[in-house]
Amino acid sequence: MQSRISEIQTRFLTTPTTTARSAWSAAATTAGLTGTAAAVASATGSTTGTGAGTSAVVQAAQRYLGVPYTWGGTDASTGFDCSGLVQQVYADLGIDLPRTSSQQATSGRPVASVAEAQPGDLVFYDYTSSRPGIDHVGIYIGNGQMISAPQEGEVVKVQDVGSPTVIRRVLPDATAATSATTGSSGSLGGVPYADLFTQAGRRYGVDPAVLAGMAKTESNFNGAAVSPAGARGLMQFMPATAAGLGVDTSDPASSIDGAARYLSQLTEQFGSTELALAAYNAGPGTVARYGGIPPYGETQSYVQKVTSAAEAYR
Repeated sequence: MQSRISEIQTRFLTTPTTTARSAWSAAATTAGLTGTAAAVASATGSTTGTGAGTSAVVQAAQRYLGVPYTWGGTDASTGFDCSGLVQQVYADLGIDLPRTSSQQATSGRPVASVAEAQPGDLVFYDYTSSRPGIDHVGIYIGNGQMISAPQEGEVVKVQDVGSPTVIRRVLPDATAATSATTGSSGSLGGVPYADLFTQAGRRYGVDPAVLAGMAKTESNFNGAAVSPAGARGLMQFMPATAAGLGVDTSDPASSIDGAARYLSQLTEQFGSTELALAAYNAGPGTVARYGGIPPYGETQSYVQKVTSAAEAYR
């Protein structure tokens, strides 16, 4: 990957298009910066960033400054939305990222704070109070600034980074990779959707590792999964249950939040995580009727699988 990044970086530094130069120049002027080199220097503290990889991301992102914001946009010729921009920038480097910001927020490794962020890291935000979960993303370029596609009527531009909800590092970084492997970040290491599990667990007082174990057992972390019985999404909600909880099963953030909320309610009702898991699988009425984990092979296996997976994630 590093050789690919270096190759792309060289191309961006030596052969930018006229359109890219113009877009960058206009946006830099609007942001109070002068020229490409000055803008990168102002944000990153140098003209090259902190390394080949991080500089390549910044160089790739700045090519799209001035492109109009377009809801659902994934093409520079017609416009980008926030996640479309991020996906394109990383695609330019030969790195595939998911389409939506909530999915992108599971990529790479967690970064603890803006103080530890490096140029090229992805910064995510939860701006919608009515529904928990990530709904905006930008590319950090250093010195408290990011490049993003903000909203309708605006263009891709340099902005203050503010207070991100989540920060992720996609590019290789030996220190960060070691931290993630050992679990020292406290964010379930390299588990998909780790930050969403952690946030939901804290919100509702349940173990994030258990939530991750549920997702592993329910759908193998597949947000598009549909069971033969009709259960849907990452956490495999039946439609009636999802409707009652206000869960959008197509949205991993909504599914995880709903599962954490529901598991918290079941734990309070039955007094243990194991019984709550059994109720999640077989229904609370069944657990109440049997006074414990029901004598169903599927449910008993489910509780065991989730518990074992949770232990592995801790």
